[in-house]
Amino acid sequence: MAKLITYLLFITILFSFIFLTMSKETEYNPESYGAGSLKSYQCGGECTRRCSNTKYHKPCMFFCQKCCAKCLCVPPGTYGNKQVCPCYNNWKTQQGGPKCP
Repeated sequence: MAKLITYLLFITILFSFIFLTMSKETEYNPESYGAGSLKSYQCGGECTRRCSNTKYHKPCMFFCQKCCAKCLCVPPGTYGNKQVCPCYNNWKTQQGGPKCP
């Protein structure tokens, strides 16, 4: 019985370690964003992620890809966080609104 408890405790600790290691890899890392952090072929996937929660998917994708092609950067998440991509954040429409989603 003691061996079974020791084995279960070991397995629990092992899975906890694996989970913590994997969660650190997906954590927001500001150094991996910013102007020039992407290659042009990565824009499609990053814009798909960025526009995944909007009901205006086509315009979001159009402008996101346009902004990504110019800035080579797409902010993390599906909304906000534009401060990590200054080019993406500062590109405005003629009316002064944000051009990039």
